[in-house]
Amino acid sequence: MSTADTPETPRTTESTGRTAPTDTQVLVIGAGPTGLLLAGDLATAGIDVTLVERRPHGLANMTRAFGVHARTLEQLDARGLADELVATGTTLGTARLFGRLDLDLTRLPSRFNHLLVTPQYEVERLLERRAESAGVTFRYGTELRGLHQDTDTVTAEFTDPDGTPLTLTARHLVGTDGVRSAVRTALGLPFPGGSVIRSLVLADVRLAEEPADAFSVSGSGDTFAFLAPFGDGWYRVMGWSRTRQVPDTEPVDLDEIREITRRALGTDLGMHDPRWISRFHSDERQVPSYRVGRVLLAGDAAHVHSPAGGQGMNTGLQDAANLSWKLTAVLRGDAPDPEALLDSYQSERHPVGAAVLRTSGALVRLAMAHTPLTRAARALAARLLSVLRPASTRAMGMISGLGIAYAPPTGSKRPAGRRAPDVRLREGRLHELLRAGEFVLITPEGEAPPLPKTAPVSPEHLVRATWTDPAKKTAVLVRPDGYIHWTNG
Repeated sequence: MSTADTPETPRTTESTGRTAPTDTQVLVIGAGPTGLLLAGDLATAGIDVTLVERRPHGLANMTRAFGVHARTLEQLDARGLADELVATGTTLGTARLFGRLDLDLTRLPSRFNHLLVTPQYEVERLLERRAESAGVTFRYGTELRGLHQDTDTVTAEFTDPDGTPLTLTARHLVGTDGVRSAVRTALGLPFPGGSVIRSLVLADVRLAEEPADAFSVSGSGDTFAFLAPFGDGWYRVMGWSRTRQVPDTEPVDLDEIREITRRALGTDLGMHDPRWISRFHSDERQVPSYRVGRVLLAGDAAHVHSPAGGQGMNTGLQDAANLSWKLTAVLRGDAPDPEALLDSYQSERHPVGAAVLRTSGALVRLAMAHTPLTRAARALAARLLSVLRPASTRAMGMISGLGIAYAPPTGSKRPAGRRAPDVRLREGRLHELLRAGEFVLITPEGEAPPLPKTAPVSPEHLVRATWTDPAKKTAVLVRPDGYIHWTNG
């Protein structure tokens, strides 16, 4: 038996055959934040979903993500979860970078004009509860071994918790199973890129002294560190030293983290009693295609980048929000062109993933600057962002996600493709109306105009709303992910 045929190697084959009944409509592989939001959205829309996770249920997930940006909070608000999540952490209205640049997040045009610092497991807890309430079928401790697809179905092979083979069929399968994605491996897709930084150290610690800034990022040339509060007395610290480049398996202790922090920030603030310490390396990689037939990839399975900017979990959650309504429209039969709609997931989200790689890569390289020339460039960049308001606005728009926009659909024009503000309508805030998981049609008082024939929505899956301002005469169709699909104005 060859290595490629051993049970340890996920694999995919193509075949053709007659249509067969499926065990579920959508298989989601990976129960991190991306998979949980996707599965919850689909189930809320009435789609039968099975979520498979390799880890046992309840296994503690002391993960690296800790920041939730404004656009992600808006997506969670459209699912009725944002306010509860905000209560679990602390909000920062200002972020200080490199000891000299203050980003004023209160200028963000959102109800959530801040960065929320809260552990990833709090995000997962709320999304898991929502998915369970919506009727998602969970299979924990179940590992993917291979998959194949034909023109109508995807068949996935697993081993269940006691090692017994298990086969499940679905109309579509989505891999949200992280940087070491078994789904991506089974598809045989490359994951080009490489390590951007080695030997990063992380810890959650207590501090004896209160930091001067709530959120700090700075570097000394040979080191950099950042520090952020969770809001419950714990702080997340991350550091890197050019003089200590060792494998991930090398032990790390609090003394090493203290030393890096002192050199980068000028003080270690008396950090003590770590509850978690880790060493890791950071890659920059992106899969060329987010879709192969009936199989799609989202989150870290599709893209991975440096932690600078805290965009990893946020980008994955927004992948899920983009994909969920498209799969729903296809499975309901609402999409005039199902293939084109699924292809739009690639055309919209792949460029966003690439942009995040560029942004986070630039930030980490600025933090690592050590030559006089690169440090001068960092100082100049910080100075320009601090004095040029349009530049800082664009930077905050990219990092927060509020500035992300997609190309207008064929036959449409701007503002189609842009984020819809959370306007107040006669029936309530837009984000409150989006909690139904459907398109929202906003019109003036009176008869609504006909929907464009290309809109992937049927009248029975449409929430109708009315402007509060009688002077507004245009109609706007808002997608379930909060972006404008069409307007007649």
